[in-house]
Amino acid sequence: MHYLLPQQPARSAGIFLCILLSTANIRAAELLDEQTQQQLVNAVEAAFELDLYNNRCRSDQSGRRTENVNKELVSRYRMTVLDVQDDFFPEGYYRDAQARMRQDFLQRLRDIGGCAAAKQERLPESLRERYDNAMVEISGQR
Repeated sequence: MHYLLPQQPARSAGIFLCILLSTANIRAAELLDEQTQQQLVNAVEAAFELDLYNNRCRSDQSGRRTENVNKELVSRYRMTVLDVQDDFFPEGYYRDAQARMRQDFLQRLRDIGGCAAAKQERLPESLRERYDNAMVEISGQR
């Protein structure tokens, strides 16, 4: 006779829920057209760059813009920033995508001449504008 321990049903339910959610994410990703996928990539990149600028030049480590994109993605598309990076970025793996974005942005910041020069060239404003436009696009508020 097989006896179930009290924790086994809960563990089985948790495993089933994880499988169900990952399957839902795959289906959601497959249903998005190419334009929507590109809008999601743009929003993730815009948030990442603005957060990185704020981190490097303003000592703001909150990651607030990426969190806002993540909230919108979860509520509207049932996926996360990491899902977008894994599924729609050319690298195919979120860590590689983040490393590339970080390297590209830091090179851009060096080419401009650092934080002070970036501020003079109004980089923070252009990053904010790109982020705001990307949020409007993915939220469907055009």
